[in-house]
Amino acid sequence: MGRVLVTRRLTPGGTDPLEAAGHEIVAPGDDVPLTADELASAAAGCDGIVCLLTDRIDADVLGAGHAGRLRVVANAAVGYDNIDVARARALEIAVCNTPGVLDATTADLAFLLILAATRSTSGAEDDLRHGRWTGWGFSTHLAHDVHGATLGLVGYGRIARAVAQRAAGFDMEVLHTSRTNTGLPGYVAGLRELLARSDIVSLHVPLTESTQHLIGAAELGLMKPTAVLVNTARGAVIDENALVDALEAGTIHGAGLDVFEGEPVVNERLLRAPRVTLLPHIGSATIATRTRMARLASQGVCDVLAGRTPPNLVLV
Repeated sequence: MGRVLVTRRLTPGGTDPLEAAGHEIVAPGDDVPLTADELASAAAGCDGIVCLLTDRIDADVLGAGHAGRLRVVANAAVGYDNIDVARARALEIAVCNTPGVLDATTADLAFLLILAATRSTSGAEDDLRHGRWTGWGFSTHLAHDVHGATLGLVGYGRIARAVAQRAAGFDMEVLHTSRTNTGLPGYVAGLRELLARSDIVSLHVPLTESTQHLIGAAELGLMKPTAVLVNTARGAVIDENALVDALEAGTIHGAGLDVFEGEPVVNERLLRAPRVTLLPHIGSATIATRTRMARLASQGVCDVLAGRTPPNLVLV
């Protein structure tokens, strides 16, 4: 049996596949992120790693693991930009993620942000909590409708499609754009056209070199002044300073963000920006979903160590 590092505390039952397979689980005594040196040291003595998106599994960590006995790294997340996948492949270390199991939960959260940002509920709640609400008024806290609006999805993977399903219940027109033509109704070939036509834009792309600051000043300038931007993907897909500039200038109506470029540090300008709803990266944060994610990552490690090809193997 193998020795598997689990970098952080998981939900109860998350490591059941590892335990059932008889693997030795190595886990820190507290729920504190391991340093780069600690990760490298632990990797050298383990056959597998179950990590989180906050763990930087870089070339040094992978190299230390390769010098030892490391065969697989499983990220308990659908994104894997925290792992040097190219280096892992060169060292013949398998990488797994957790696609599919968090789609519905993250789509629910994306739609929550769509509703909150479009209706400007965060500002209204802040007025209520801080005593600025003086009573019902016909022309106070006016915002925009979600029902009947045009929703533009940037990226059209599992989560985006789940958001599109929810939009159907609000009688929304749904547009989407992606790297390749999906051949499906609502496909728009260019990002610029989608931004110009949409009342609400929701981002669903992985973080890569080509999507870093995909949405900047020029792209925000194409959006309607009544439009809303929602991000549940990765923070660095948006140029946050350009977004704040757009919100302050009224270039767009509002934004809803669950992810940030410098997590856990949040751009101070965003914290002060008008008409923005901010959440602390909770897109998949339900007990059932996080448990499924942990189990799928753990099962991926089990499969590789047993000589099987896991269905959640990262192939790019």
